[in-house]
Amino acid sequence: MSSKLKLHWNTAYNKADNQLGWFEKYPEKTMTLVTQTQLPKNAKILNVGAGTTTLIDALLDASYTNLIANDLSNQALEKLQTRIKNSHNYNLNCVVDDLTNPKKLNQLKPIDLWIDRAVLHFFLTEKDQQAYFNLIKHIVAKNGFVLIAVFATNGAEKCCELDLKRYNTSMLQDELGSDFELISSFNHTFINPFGGERPYIYTLFKRLTCN
Repeated sequence: MSSKLKLHWNTAYNKADNQLGWFEKYPEKTMTLVTQTQLPKNAKILNVGAGTTTLIDALLDASYTNLIANDLSNQALEKLQTRIKNSHNYNLNCVVDDLTNPKKLNQLKPIDLWIDRAVLHFFLTEKDQQAYFNLIKHIVAKNGFVLIAVFATNGAEKCCELDLKRYNTSMLQDELGSDFELISSFNHTFINPFGGERPYIYTLFKRLTCN
């Protein structure tokens, strides 16, 4: 399945960035929550399912210096890495890995901020969902943060021709457990490049303890 999904996403990223349904010129809502963390500029930030996101540009423009980008698509990360090198003269640390069966991400030293915009909802089986949340619990440091933006319960049922699981804040809290405290959440309707409305839930959690 991982190899089929890798091919799927590599094919998707053959398009120009602004022709991708999830493209944001500037990730305003995500950056609002990043600012709320009040983390130092050298905090270790992992953007999972990064693709060719403009979030990395925004984080660098905000003077964050310790960034890691992950995706299943090596082609997406190669495009992202090249763009960031050219635009910001920054050597972005890119990790090609499967969030549901990690081989590299689970070897990372503790991170201060996990950012996921629009990845979790692609995981449909309980096994894959548990692998995702187990990875968070494994690598997010005490007093670190988890930022998840995902399709809301009234959001789209498909994206990029794939079925989705939609979430609300309580569902995310249940998956993360009592070690994580909800700091902020809000609904946001994203207007995609083709004018479509895509309802999201944005959430920010803080890790209180590590079991």
